[in-house]
Amino acid sequence: MRTTTVTLTAATALLTLTACGLFGQDGDEEAAAGEPAVEATPVEVVLVDSEFGEVLADQEGRILYGFTKDKDAESVCEDDCIATWPALTASAWAVLGEGLEEALLDTTERTDGVTQITYGEWPLYYYVGDVLPEETNGQGLDDEWFVIATDGSQIRE
Repeated sequence: MRTTTVTLTAATALLTLTACGLFGQDGDEEAAAGEPAVEATPVEVVLVDSEFGEVLADQEGRILYGFTKDKDAESVCEDDCIATWPALTASAWAVLGEGLEEALLDTTERTDGVTQITYGEWPLYYYVGDVLPEETNGQGLDDEWFVIATDGSQIRE
């Protein structure tokens, strides 16, 4: 499988600053408080087959959704919304699976300061009602939540 690595600028800067503060001048890889330094793990966005065609999912096959109330890649899902629709967040970088377009991958900073991954114009979310990989129980809920296609559009079926 061919993958493309995209460095998320804000996350990289944060990691660099964090690393500078955690490592001593002698190169010791332990945090100042004696805790081991934490290595960031990339998030993988892949395509999976669904009843709606190929749609975005994470590396574990959990389907990703877009919210119609989000505009210009800015998330408005907060409070009760984010409890039901957790954001796909990034602490490092994202790896794209085959068939996805690097130019469509980006991030947005949420009002809570968390970096959320976007694809096309849509911040990406999980649905807590999807228990198993590749479940699409969130599709069309409240006529506001839809799976995301390879071109970054919502599939509104």
